[in-house]
Amino acid sequence: MSSPLDQLSAGALDWLGDHLDHFDPFSGSAPSATHAPAKAALELALLCHCAARLDRPPDSLGGATALVRTLWQHPGLPPLLDAHPGHAPSYRLIYAALAPDGIDDTYRRATLARLPAGFLSPDGKSPYQRIEIRYYADKAGVRHGIEPYAELAPHSPLVAFRPPAPESAPGNVPGEVPGDEAGGVPGDAAVNGTAPLTAPQAYALTHAGFYLGDFGRARPALAGGALAHARDLVDRMLTHCVEHDRWDLAAELVLTQFILGLDPLRTLSGAAAVECLAHAQRPDGAIPGRSAALAATGAPTGGKFFRLAYHTTLVTALMALTVSAAGRPS
Repeated sequence: MSSPLDQLSAGALDWLGDHLDHFDPFSGSAPSATHAPAKAALELALLCHCAARLDRPPDSLGGATALVRTLWQHPGLPPLLDAHPGHAPSYRLIYAALAPDGIDDTYRRATLARLPAGFLSPDGKSPYQRIEIRYYADKAGVRHGIEPYAELAPHSPLVAFRPPAPESAPGNVPGEVPGDEAGGVPGDAAVNGTAPLTAPQAYALTHAGFYLGDFGRARPALAGGALAHARDLVDRMLTHCVEHDRWDLAAELVLTQFILGLDPLRTLSGAAAVECLAHAQRPDGAIPGRSAALAATGAPTGGKFFRLAYHTTLVTALMALTVSAAGRPS
């Protein structure tokens, strides 16, 4: 019998594979798209990049991998990165970092050449932003002025964020609150008034963990009290997300637990989150939205359903593949 993680990843990958036309901004489905096509393509490329590093990459990602290779050599994709000016420099860097090996890199080099002056320097940027830029700049092989991870990690959201004291106003959490920088995922203004963190802070927490831990291939440079704090904060936020059926954050937090050196299936919050996601998964493999409150209803077809379902389904696949591979003999 397959494990819950294997069932989650298999179903999610099947659904993603059946909807590759919606990831392709140049397909016949593009005119009806209600999502940001370039962002969806970048997320698909990240999934393929991370899955390719597993000891046994899933065969079901073959179509997605082929699509990414095609898109990264399409002259029309780089202009789509500029559709959201506030995120365009970050999207350009991510596009360059996730370029598949062995392709014609003409468009990649041209895209890197369009990064604004000073974008790769630490000046005026929060620790979170510097962590993110360093991660993708290193992967893209471009020079930058960002300090080492060992210096950044103690100032990252994993350590710097603190839940509010009982007498504090709900959601009033000190610390830098990034928006949707560097390909991040926007959330509700707040997860819930009683949450340990607001939604933007929770996404910053998980993404900082992803970059510092290379999506599960490394351990962040944290130890002692800093590591204990990060684990506790993730656990508390994950418990809250399970209680409120916040599916996308639950999947991201489970992966963050793993990155912090825990076996999520052996933690109460991690095991509960996996069960929560398995319960949310539709028979076709999709997780129908970021949360139960925001879930799609009706027929599971069309661009609107894809917009609501694709990110949570994709991050669930990434989490399940990464965590289950660690416990599987090579």
